[in-house]
Amino acid sequence: MDEMHEAVTAVLGEIDFDPNELHAKYLSERDKRVRDDHNEQYVETSGEFAKYIDDPYERTVERDPLFDEVEIAIIGGGFGGLLMGGRLREAGFTDIRVIERGGDFGGTWYWNRYPGAMCDVESYCYLPMLEELDYIPKHKYSFAPEIMEHTQNIGHHYGLYENACFSTSVTKLSWDEDTSRWTIETDRGDKMRAQFVAMANGPLNRPKLPGIPGISTFEGHTFHTSRWDYDYTGGDNSGNLHGLNDKKVAIIGTGATAIQCIPHLGESSEHLYVFQRTPSSIDYRNNRETDPEWAASLESGWQYRRMDNFNTLVAGGDQDEDLVSDGWTDIFRNLTGTAAKLAGRKLGRRVTGREKGHLMKMADYQKMNSIRNRVDDVVEDPATAEALKPWYRQFCKRPCFHDEYLPTFNLPNVTLVDTQGAGVERITANGVVANGVEHEVDCIVFATGFEVGTGYTRRAGYDIIGRNGHTLSEKWENGPRTLHGMQTTDFPNCFFLGFTHTAVTVNVPQALNEQAMHISYMISQVRDQGATTIEATAEGEQMWVDEIQDKSKLGERFRAECTPGYYNNEGKVGNPDGFFTTSYGAGPIQFHRILSEWRDDGRLEGADIS
Repeated sequence: MDEMHEAVTAVLGEIDFDPNELHAKYLSERDKRVRDDHNEQYVETSGEFAKYIDDPYERTVERDPLFDEVEIAIIGGGFGGLLMGGRLREAGFTDIRVIERGGDFGGTWYWNRYPGAMCDVESYCYLPMLEELDYIPKHKYSFAPEIMEHTQNIGHHYGLYENACFSTSVTKLSWDEDTSRWTIETDRGDKMRAQFVAMANGPLNRPKLPGIPGISTFEGHTFHTSRWDYDYTGGDNSGNLHGLNDKKVAIIGTGATAIQCIPHLGESSEHLYVFQRTPSSIDYRNNRETDPEWAASLESGWQYRRMDNFNTLVAGGDQDEDLVSDGWTDIFRNLTGTAAKLAGRKLGRRVTGREKGHLMKMADYQKMNSIRNRVDDVVEDPATAEALKPWYRQFCKRPCFHDEYLPTFNLPNVTLVDTQGAGVERITANGVVANGVEHEVDCIVFATGFEVGTGYTRRAGYDIIGRNGHTLSEKWENGPRTLHGMQTTDFPNCFFLGFTHTAVTVNVPQALNEQAMHISYMISQVRDQGATTIEATAEGEQMWVDEIQDKSKLGERFRAECTPGYYNNEGKVGNPDGFFTTSYGAGPIQFHRILSEWRDDGRLEGADIS
């Protein structure tokens, strides 16, 4: 028996598909969707499109401009900003101000209030600081209102509402060399100062619109899912969108947001047209209420043990026990080194690197076949079912999990308009044109996601001016330059939270917590040493840039064969601001170990305190 075949059958059994045929199918489906304009196919939400990012939830409270000074300013009040503020409070810092564009804490969960919104990572791992706040989520996967309430509770617990500036957008950030202070200007006329600034803008924070011809000519109602218009639709997060009972609705996009809100749109609309360019991979969700006996049995340290267990499994590591045991861990157990170790145990020998790679590919094909088979099992119309099947590898796009999405296409008032990868042709005054057919609608919902792969300052909405008038937009024109993703030379006391030059994780709040602890340590070192500033050295920055560039090559071939999406820069090779181009390719386990060892070492290698 061929060794490659031997390793596969040891884990997967005999395969019942032709891998070469599947590979060719994946490439042909990719080629249908490759566009010359890549990220430029989207329209920035500014100018005539600025209305799509207005706050529909809170009325701005008038206040006088601020010209005062704080020790630490945190820009962004989502999980990143809250974790940053919480860890600084624990380190003894009191003079903290959070500046947030929304009308309250929440970040993603302030803006994303669309019907059906929920976390796709288990809530016991996803909601941070559960032990600190002595709270257990109500469901295995929490819905948006509970998550937002938790963010508010974190804000109250750590006293972050004190001195916070809500409904406030930063417009400029500049360093004053004479005073060693940052000046922060805002759209509220503020010109405040801070010794330290931490930017927690969020990795996915700026909504984007598709550059469809005629998008501004539609005479009906439109909104983006991140600014859901309940005044128009009626209802709430649980559905009952009674305002749509007599409305024909179009939704453009079928990604992670769309699969959560489409069941509610289908339930309430007179007719729903779902415009699809690329189908999502939809696995089982199996949400359920929290077991009170299990909750009562939890011992101190349970959340961090659970988070680390989950992160290890989904990063390709091995664990004796799967504490979370859901769709995510099931995927990774089968598609990572865990499967290779299982093959080795069954064969009584170590599998080779070549065998491991082949096994992973076959397991991926098998898993995606099961995803496509599920579509056939659920969706009654054969043509619709065929159009809903995803033809790509598992991690070409972020996997989705839902139990009501696919059945929605069995409703008589729901029509899937599959564009065969071409996308919507144009928008008219009365509707949406795809495949040469105009569909007249009263309302268009854009479920088109957030900017990824554009420059940092564009996504932030402001530029940063460091030493000698140097701007961050100029310095990072050809890609980011940082030490560990959190500092950059010529911008002292300035810190970044997010996925720029850090490790991408499935559980985003865990990554943000690691970064918040690291930044809190650095600021504490400045205080404890009686110093004024901390800054990445040129040598430290170059070392990390080299490391990022070296590790970014990992997975390049895989992503090149993927259907276009934000994971692979919409099919554009060499984008210096790309999602994985700028991330640490060796993964979160290794990255977090580097940070921990750096702190334990105490020499602050690559940074300078003065």
